[in-house]
Amino acid sequence: MARVVVSLRIMPNSPSVDLSRLESQAKKEIVRFCSSEEFKASIEPIAFGLKALNLLFVMEESIGTTEKLEKAIAELEGVESVEVTDVRRAVG
Repeated sequence: MARVVVSLRIMPNSPSVDLSRLESQAKKEIVRFCSSEEFKASIEPIAFGLKALNLLFVMEESIGTTEKLEKAIAELEGVESVEVTDVRRAVG
C-alpha cells in the first residue's frame, strides 16, 4: 500500500491556548494512531488574535480513515475543532 500525507487543522477554543503544548499533545496522539514520526507544523493567523495549528504527517494508506485520531485530538484540553484539510498519496 501507499503512504499518504495528511493535513490537519486544529482550532483552539481561545487565543490564550498554548499552541506549542497543543502541538506536542497532538503529535503524541498521531504517534499512537499511526506511529508516524514525520511531522510539519505551522501556525496560521485566523482573526482577532486566534491562530490555528496546522499539522502535516505521513501515514500508511492501509490504516484507513483518520476519524479516531480526529476524535482523540478533539478531546484534548483547549481544542475547539479538528479538521482534515487534505489527504494526498506520497510519491516516491
